[in-house]
Amino acid sequence: MERIAFIGFGEAGQTIGRGLLGANAAQIRVYDILGEALEKAAALGARAAKDHVDAVREADIVFLAVTASSSLQAALSCVPGLRKGQLFLDINSVSPQRKIETAARVAPTGALYVDVAVMAPVAPYLHKVPCLIGGPGAEALLPRSRAMGMKMDFVSGEVGQASAIKMFRSIMIKGLEALVLESMLAASEYRVEERVLASLKETFPTLDWEKLSGYMLERVVSHGKRRAAEMREVAETLKAIGIEPLMAGATAARQQWVADLQVKEQLGARKTEDRAELVHAIRRALARK
Repeated sequence: MERIAFIGFGEAGQTIGRGLLGANAAQIRVYDILGEALEKAAALGARAAKDHVDAVREADIVFLAVTASSSLQAALSCVPGLRKGQLFLDINSVSPQRKIETAARVAPTGALYVDVAVMAPVAPYLHKVPCLIGGPGAEALLPRSRAMGMKMDFVSGEVGQASAIKMFRSIMIKGLEALVLESMLAASEYRVEERVLASLKETFPTLDWEKLSGYMLERVVSHGKRRAAEMREVAETLKAIGIEPLMAGATAARQQWVADLQVKEQLGARKTEDRAELVHAIRRALARK
């Protein structure tokens, strides 16, 4: 049984961890700067560590699953506890360049860095969420991940390519979410949503636009803050390769706009993919603001 450490135990870490524990595939130790995350870890049957080093010291595999802005610093905090033979999985949604820099900081410890790109919402899949992997530890990870029931596909021995695939796919996916949001919110002002959706259906007949629009609105309402952060990473990556990030920047702004309206907080624990209900909730939040 693998000994796994999670550095950061937010939504992704908790969901993957729950799947691994449920499948009896791993022993898990967790460190998170938030006490409530450690409480959730204990409730799942994972052990809490006192700090980064304590968490990773005895691990076979380390999952780095923190916020995008703190990924490098969290990795550096792990370095004193890392050793030769460990696999260090960076699953954060950050730029390829950030992952290259992080891999360079991990390399002197002897631990093998793995660039992991999570390619679907984690919740429906638990630990079986589809991932792309690359980097010096990717090939060694493949058979071990499969033994745990995980779905990981090898991309390259080069750090950054797996993350690049996810990042540039996000220009399309999260951009489409922002477009659907803007279109439906504007259409609701004139009560023509159904006509707009019918027109989209005529143009793209293979897509269920009623269902798709509700799903995409829910993703923005529930995860706009995280999506905005990821799109800002995309924008910085585009700048670095000489492409002005017009679309990525606008997508980040629209996703952050919804997060700042706090629509999710107003809906509470209830999750809905009803397009009309979500548009109404956003309009209520706008009116309050």
